[in-house]
Amino acid sequence: MIASPTQNLRVRTPEGIVFSFQLATPITRALAYAVDFACVMATTMMLGVVSGLLGIFSVDLSRAVSILIYFVISIGYGMFTEWYWRGQTVGKRLLHLRVLDEQGMRLEFSQIAIRNLLRCIDMLPLFYAVGGIACAFSRKAQRLGDLAASTIVVRNPPLQEPDLDQLAPDKWNSLREYPHLYARLRQRISPRIAAVTLDAILRRAEFEAPERVALFHDLAAYFKSLVPFPADAIEGTTDEQYVRNVADIVFR
Repeated sequence: MIASPTQNLRVRTPEGIVFSFQLATPITRALAYAVDFACVMATTMMLGVVSGLLGIFSVDLSRAVSILIYFVISIGYGMFTEWYWRGQTVGKRLLHLRVLDEQGMRLEFSQIAIRNLLRCIDMLPLFYAVGGIACAFSRKAQRLGDLAASTIVVRNPPLQEPDLDQLAPDKWNSLREYPHLYARLRQRISPRIAAVTLDAILRRAEFEAPERVALFHDLAAYFKSLVPFPADAIEGTTDEQYVRNVADIVFR
């Protein structure tokens, strides 16, 4: 894992493929939290009407229930939305942010629970002071909850719907001449790697030339290790073209 001064994080997946993520800035994270806080307060106020009715019987009971409702919603909101939307809350979706495992692995519910339970410490003493200081001194811009849960928050720019014209090879896809091999390749490519491949092709213009060459080299090497094709099928094919050929097979 290497964090550059531009706050880009290079993650090597278990498959050996290197991918680049842009870390979320404290400002965008604060804006996302402001939206989430508004959602929590709105939900708490609606349920507070119910607890307010308890004041008829006991003011102390009404206050206790109100406090309990706020605690459950403030913690449960983050856990539920980040689990349901795979690392996103309402605020994160609006600001195009996402929580990821820092090693590129699948985000587990235990990680979501830990980072949300420790939010109460990050908020101390006021205005997320502890969490903000931790982010400032962390190489991966992690608050205490992220450090404990081994998570990071990255920018997740919206992708356009897959445009098959962008995935299409520049010439005839020679891999299609071997249907038994490309069928086997489709079976062995996981949905996660297929998504990474699509993302790499659609975002290719965002990468510097050396990064783009290295990324498509790693992807091509991984696909070739899954199912070797005859030399005639890949002769004169660049790594990027090979990856486009694979994407053409997977998504068409």
